[in-house]
Amino acid sequence: MVTKTILLAGTALLVSATGALAQTPAPAAAHADPAAAAGQQGVLIFTPDFFADQRPNTALDMVNRVPGFSVADGDGSRGFEGAVGNVLINGSRPASKNDSGSSVLSRTPVPQVERIELIRGGAPGIDMQGYSVVVNVITRSTASREHVLTGTAFLFEGAGDAANGSYQFTARDGERVWGFTLSDGVSINDSNGVGRVTRRAANGTILRDEGYYDDQQGGGQSLRGNYADAFMGGKIDLTARLGQNDYSQFSRQDAPNVLRLNSYAEEGTSGEIGVVFTRPIRPGLTSETRFIREWSEEDGASVSNTRLGTVNSPEQRFESSGNDSETILRSLLRWERSTTLTFEAGGEVAYNMLETDQAFLQGGVAVPLPSDQIKVEERRGEVFARTTWRPRTDLSVEGGLRMEASTLTQSGDADQEKSFFFAKPRLQLTWTPRPQNQLRFRFERELGQLDFDDFAASSNLSDDLVFGGNVDLEPEQRWISELVYERRFLGDGIVSIGYRHDEIIDVIDSLPLPGGLSAVGNIGDGTLDRLTVNVVVPLDWTGFSGGQFGFRNTWNKTSVIDPTTGEDRSISGVRPSQPVFILSQDITTWKINWEVVYIDHMRQFRYSPDQISGFHGNDYFEAAIEYKPTPTLSIRAEVNIWNDIEIERTVFANRSPARPVAFVEERPTDPRTFWQIRVRKSF
Repeated sequence: MVTKTILLAGTALLVSATGALAQTPAPAAAHADPAAAAGQQGVLIFTPDFFADQRPNTALDMVNRVPGFSVADGDGSRGFEGAVGNVLINGSRPASKNDSGSSVLSRTPVPQVERIELIRGGAPGIDMQGYSVVVNVITRSTASREHVLTGTAFLFEGAGDAANGSYQFTARDGERVWGFTLSDGVSINDSNGVGRVTRRAANGTILRDEGYYDDQQGGGQSLRGNYADAFMGGKIDLTARLGQNDYSQFSRQDAPNVLRLNSYAEEGTSGEIGVVFTRPIRPGLTSETRFIREWSEEDGASVSNTRLGTVNSPEQRFESSGNDSETILRSLLRWERSTTLTFEAGGEVAYNMLETDQAFLQGGVAVPLPSDQIKVEERRGEVFARTTWRPRTDLSVEGGLRMEASTLTQSGDADQEKSFFFAKPRLQLTWTPRPQNQLRFRFERELGQLDFDDFAASSNLSDDLVFGGNVDLEPEQRWISELVYERRFLGDGIVSIGYRHDEIIDVIDSLPLPGGLSAVGNIGDGTLDRLTVNVVVPLDWTGFSGGQFGFRNTWNKTSVIDPTTGEDRSISGVRPSQPVFILSQDITTWKINWEVVYIDHMRQFRYSPDQISGFHGNDYFEAAIEYKPTPTLSIRAEVNIWNDIEIERTVFANRSPARPVAFVEERPTDPRTFWQIRVRKSF
């Protein structure tokens, strides 16, 4: 609490101290249309010359340099509304959820960018999709052909290296844009390394003291194609992707006369198609229809073997094979009645499916699990309407209502059907009394998307855990109230302070099942309180030319009643705090950019009926430098240095309310330092 008070006081002092400096006009961030800007103070326009000192390669490089904005590609959850990110291209989201905004921008060269609009709090004709701030990249229709080759090497100290690469072709001719991308990816984990596992009884007696090592490898290959052109009086965007992936993980614990081996391996295929058709019906009235189809198949297995002395314990093996898919059809009408008033209404239907077949064997003997063979299907429909109204040049109001009805059907080991109906209102007010100051308020009901994997059994054999599936899962609901104050200064500078409170209904977390098993389920109601601070300070005025200092952090406090103990605790998987400090500089005469990132600490734990597990760490450094000798060539080097990561488990002897401790396990790991070297060449 003291830390928060000091930080807020310091932030307030910074705002006050920069008040006079903030009157200086923002260089190169000038609006392309000052008259329009005066009528829309919630929209900031950045033209390409604003980014000249950074020598960006792609539109993504430009967006990453927009002051006070961070790219979010969405969580990819089922459905389209709220599952996509905060990046628009020419006023629209990409054709597919998995062809994220950042992916599209990475394929867009800088010469094709006309301007970038930072939209804060809403604007006529813009679908904010639940975000308070979005970026809209407006592209040119200049004819061009571009080939891009990218290769990245990952060099680990004391371990195997890895590399990946891609080839991209893009062609533009007026409204027609088409291209394809071939990718070969790798899977890396910067927290793997060498450590030690120490297990102590409640009285401090050492039960285990073993060396530890873990590693992983994997990757995948994919082909994506994109096409956009004028079509039937409107515009059509098409995208398709096919890919395959494989992944394996291995860990080893050993001591004199002790050997514990755990491994996991999976392989799969996936694909998607996306279509968006946008057509003006008459002046001010536009229709948009979107179709998305995604599918995947995966096979995986976990294996655990233990040898104590000369005795081998029965092998544990968990196998899983399944497939899933999602199909979405969405259509809307957008009526821009005037420059200050927009109406939007439409509907969405979706079908989602997961089918999985799993088996748990001990010494070759099958052990029955709840919901180890199951098929889950969801049929969902939604209608929505919203409006954006700007009654004054400094005030914007966005209001809307979504109504969703769905049916969940489970078959296999358990046959069950449930139906749901939810109304989801939204209200956002944005007040911009001066271009340098903005206040945003949001009140909204959000509905969490169920993870179909939670309906089926799963395992974590390295921690001796096997989970049953839960056929009684219901969506988590949140009533969200959020207030954000933002002040801009010195052109690139920003101070943003936000407070959010969530009233959570049917929190999804871990709950006990009969037979000593546990599962993901609804454990009751809870709350979240969140304080977010983001500070960016240009340093030119100090004599540090091209320099910039940044700080951001989110403090989270959550509360829910534990279903096993009946006591109040935090919600699993939410990090209480993770402060990040950034120092960067653009040296135009040398054609380089450099950046140093420092994370002071991080902590994340999960709570289950039988244990509390998680990790904490501190002093994480990342340093990067990029050299751009020509507009078509860039070379980037990056080094990642971790301090030790401490993985902890407190395992309880039984599930009584007192839950006596059986043992405490600590696993400090010294992650390997690794380098990344990336070369990008366009022609």
